[in-house]
Amino acid sequence: MTAKKIEKLLRHVLINDEEMAYELYKHELEELLEEWKLSMTKDNDSYLFAVTENSGDVAMVLIEKTGQVHVNEVARAKLKALWLGAYESNMKKLIPLFAKQLAKGEIPVNGIKMVVAA
Repeated sequence: MTAKKIEKLLRHVLINDEEMAYELYKHELEELLEEWKLSMTKDNDSYLFAVTENSGDVAMVLIEKTGQVHVNEVARAKLKALWLGAYESNMKKLIPLFAKQLAKGEIPVNGIKMVVAA
């Protein structure tokens, strides 16, 4: 699939709240969880999320610093809560980059650092 087609698909799923595929999560993302948890610790990330696409299906995972894992629609809802008021604008910036990575066969992975004001 071309990057443009993937971008359109990601917009539908990530911005317009369409359904995601649990089997795709199981097939492409679940096996990478431990590696990503180690990466989070090394990078001191508060959260990490990844998105994948295959044959027109999309899956997403969000990992918290505690190790708790959120999948697909729950992951999207959690990210919306974390990016309160900025989710859609952030996704509009990130989706073209995600689509290019996915078109090359790469899974886009994003660590998020949360800063708490004292």
